[in-house]
Amino acid sequence: MDLTREEESILNGEQGEGKQKAMELVTALGKIYGADSLIDITSAHLSGASYKTIGDGGLKYLEDLVGGGARVSVPSTLNPVGMDRTRWREMHIPESFAEKQLRIIDLYGQMGIDQVCSCTPYVGPNVPSMGDHVAWAESSALSFVNSYIGARTNREGGPGALAAAILGKTANYGLHLDEKRRPTVVIDADIDGSVFSYSLLGQAVGMAIGNGVPYFRNISPEVEEAKALSAAMAASGSIALYHVEGVTPEAGNFDVSELEVIHIGKKELENAYAKLNKTDDVQLIAIGCPHLTEKEMHQIAAFLKDKEKRNKDIEVWFCTSTAIREKCAEDVKIMERFGPVLADTCMVVAPIEGVFERTATNSAKAGNYLPTLCSQKAMCRDITALMELVL
Repeated sequence: MDLTREEESILNGEQGEGKQKAMELVTALGKIYGADSLIDITSAHLSGASYKTIGDGGLKYLEDLVGGGARVSVPSTLNPVGMDRTRWREMHIPESFAEKQLRIIDLYGQMGIDQVCSCTPYVGPNVPSMGDHVAWAESSALSFVNSYIGARTNREGGPGALAAAILGKTANYGLHLDEKRRPTVVIDADIDGSVFSYSLLGQAVGMAIGNGVPYFRNISPEVEEAKALSAAMAASGSIALYHVEGVTPEAGNFDVSELEVIHIGKKELENAYAKLNKTDDVQLIAIGCPHLTEKEMHQIAAFLKDKEKRNKDIEVWFCTSTAIREKCAEDVKIMERFGPVLADTCMVVAPIEGVFERTATNSAKAGNYLPTLCSQKAMCRDITALMELVL
C-alpha cells in the first residue's frame, strides 16, 4: 500500500499511541484485501457497543484506546447497546451488566463519538450523501446507505470502523471501487408491498444467493421498506449493496440484460417464512429491529389506540432511538399501555437469553439472530399479527 508521509508518521507512532493502533489495523485490513491506498471518509457508524457482544475484553480495548489519547476525527455514531440507559431494570438487566454497559458508552463518548445508540442513524444525525466514502459497521445500516443513498462503505467490523473513525480514513478496496458495485444477479420480485413482505423478500434473496449485488425489478421501497430489505439480506446472507430499478441512485448506471434472473414469489416467500418461524408460543414480543422510524411509531399507535392488552403473560418491547421516542410522545403514551418503548437498545444485543426462551419479532434480521445470538426459539410475523397475540 502507498501511504502518504503523514500516514507513515501515524503508523510510526509520531501522532500518539491511539492513532498508531488505528493505523496498524486499517493498513493490515487494506493489505489483506489488496487496497492500493487509504481514502478519506466523511463519517463512521460503529458496532461493538453492547457489553453482551464485546465483553470485558472489548471494554479493556476501549479503555486502552482512550488511555492512548484516541479520538475520532469524523462525525461518528454508535450502534444499539445492551439496554435502555434509564429503563434497564424493566428489561431484567442485572446491575453488574448495567454498570459495565454505561462504562462502555462513556468511553465511546470520551473519544468524541455521538452517543445516539441506534441502528438507524440515517434517519437522524448521520446521513451521508451520494458518493461519500464512509466506514459503517452495522450490517443493515451500511447496506441501506450503500444502496438507498449511494454512499460507499464496505461491510466493516466494529474495530475496523472505529479505527477508520479515529483516522478519518479507510482502505480503498471493495465497495469503495466502481467495479465492485456492479450488479451480479437480477431479482424479479412479486410481493404485496407491505414492510413485512420486504423483510421476507430480503430473507428469501439472502437464502438464494448468499452474497453478491442483487438488482431488483418490480419493487418501489421507501425508507421503511428499504430498511427492512437491507436488514434481512444482511442477516440471511452477507449482502452489503443492492440496486432497485428506478429507485436507487446507481441503478440506472448498469446494463443488466445479460445477468441471471431469479424470481422471488409466493413459494420463495413461504420458504423464507418457514425458516424464520420455529414456535407458536412466545414469552416476549420485540418490535423494532432495525429501530422503529417516526412513521412506524405513528402506525403502531394508530392501530393500538382503542385497544387494550388482555394477555398479560407476554411481554412487549418496542425499540427505537431516543430522538424518535422524544418526537413521538403521544404515540409513546398509547404504546406504553402494551409495553415499554425502549431507546438505545434492541432485543438482539440485550441479554434476553437469561430471561426468555421464545421471542417473537416483525424482523427477518432478528429472526435470524435470535436463535444464534440469543438462544431463542423465534416467531416472525407482521406487527399486526404479533399484537393480536396480546389483544
